[in-house]
Amino acid sequence: FCNAGLLELSLGKFRNVLLNQTNPVEAVIRNIASNVTVVIFQVHAQQSDVVISFDKTPLVNSSGTGVDKGLVSILRPEQTVCTWYLRALDAGQVLSTAISIPYMEKDPIPGGCNLEFDLEVDPNIYLDYTLVDIHIKFAPANLGYTRGANPPSCDSGTGQNSRWRLRYDVYQYFLPESDLSEMVLMSHIRKMSGVQSIKANGIKMLTLTADDKTNVYFSSLPGQGVIYNVIVWDPLWNSSAAYIPVHTYACSFADLVDNCSSLSKLSTKVFFTAFAVLGLFTCFFGHRFWKTDLFFTGFIVAAFVFFVFITRITGLSYDARLILTAVAGIIGGLLLVVSWWRFGSVLLCMFVIGLVLGFLFSATLFFTPIGNYRVFRDDVVFWVTFTCVALMIPVLFIGCPRILNILASGIVGSYAVILAIACYVYTSLAYITLDLLRRVLNNYFSRAYTNVPFQRNDFIILSVWAMLALSGVTVQLRRERSEVPFPPHPYLTWKRERERRSTNVLDPSHHIPPLRERIHNKLLHIKVFFQKDQPAGERTPLLL
Repeated sequence: FCNAGLLELSLGKFRNVLLNQTNPVEAVIRNIASNVTVVIFQVHAQQSDVVISFDKTPLVNSSGTGVDKGLVSILRPEQTVCTWYLRALDAGQVLSTAISIPYMEKDPIPGGCNLEFDLEVDPNIYLDYTLVDIHIKFAPANLGYTRGANPPSCDSGTGQNSRWRLRYDVYQYFLPESDLSEMVLMSHIRKMSGVQSIKANGIKMLTLTADDKTNVYFSSLPGQGVIYNVIVWDPLWNSSAAYIPVHTYACSFADLVDNCSSLSKLSTKVFFTAFAVLGLFTCFFGHRFWKTDLFFTGFIVAAFVFFVFITRITGLSYDARLILTAVAGIIGGLLLVVSWWRFGSVLLCMFVIGLVLGFLFSATLFFTPIGNYRVFRDDVVFWVTFTCVALMIPVLFIGCPRILNILASGIVGSYAVILAIACYVYTSLAYITLDLLRRVLNNYFSRAYTNVPFQRNDFIILSVWAMLALSGVTVQLRRERSEVPFPPHPYLTWKRERERRSTNVLDPSHHIPPLRERIHNKLLHIKVFFQKDQPAGERTPLLL
């Protein structure tokens, strides 16, 4: 650590430094080799902004402010020393880490053709986030050149001798799940600073050409630390340079409610915990308790459709929408049960149940890297493909409805447990359905790349899901193999029973009075119970 006024740096070496608002730290690099033409200096903090500048008094066009900021020093002939100044923007000490990275004359210069931001040469990546997506943007790079030469023109042409030949590889790196500590960030951001370490540790998401806009969208993962960086590559010289890495947790450390440490609302926990209890029961007993299974399925369909509808047309608070969604889900579940009782159509009910299973299967398919294929950026292509995959499940199992029902109750019921676990412990498996809900609710979510981490917690919870689903399906298959596939039509059964009782005089139930008469008799008994005893009159003695 360094907290003095002078920070001596070596090229390519990280140094941790404590910054404050009142005393700027002077960062110096000496004895720079003559073959180095550009030095990119960068500093990183977790949540408090840092000011980095070429001068002790920061100017707008020669300084930067943020948690991940850097400056490019274009070296003059014979220059061997570079100096920068660092300080915290706000009061209090800020832990940060700093590094300077050298590049040669054939290496491209990140941000060398900046026309949008304040710095003349801006190697920074600018990041904005919402609860739905993360947006990163950066300035185009320029070709490298020797010390003392004029920089190549950014707009002189689009041939192979111009900056239009450059390619931009966008990388993503996930921090350990549920770890919000400063030192973890400081140690991992080093893996995303140099070209070789980025390639070794990061996940390459896409490649942009000079014809593409230099901005990219990703799905937001609140509470999960993510680092982004861009490598600019010159195919003519096969040389590369890295921009300044930028990180986000897609949440606020300062908020008192819904901060990075406590993202799930109480209403969400209550809703999904109750949903998980019903799902766990359905997982093991769904086929035996057919009406409960129907209620569970109807609840899912009605709740999903109603939540989408009420979110799009109203501005109600999240808690209010969740309460109304629960009510709508209950009504939807009851309606499916009543429709089965009245019409008794196993085919219709199984189509709805199979559609729910197909929905989950299709969402899981697009949760994989397949969902990031460029062709699925088009909403029409995406939704047509998604619907076809979802419909494939009920169509394939049309001839064996009992197996379809058992599979659906086991898999969907166990996933309800996973959603409840996600309210208390971070897991990427919740984004199987959450990313789909985001795409339904947000018109522009199709442009976002939906990559998520898959770490220790996810492997454990995936094992729990697989174990629950397999156990539920196995138990139900063994228990139901000697039973009738489905209960008989309840309404027709009730009608036949009523007719049988009315015509069969030998049936004891035939002599049972109608319900109205029985209620009337009960009321008479109650009335007699509360009547006073009549006074005794003259009685005829018993003749013996």
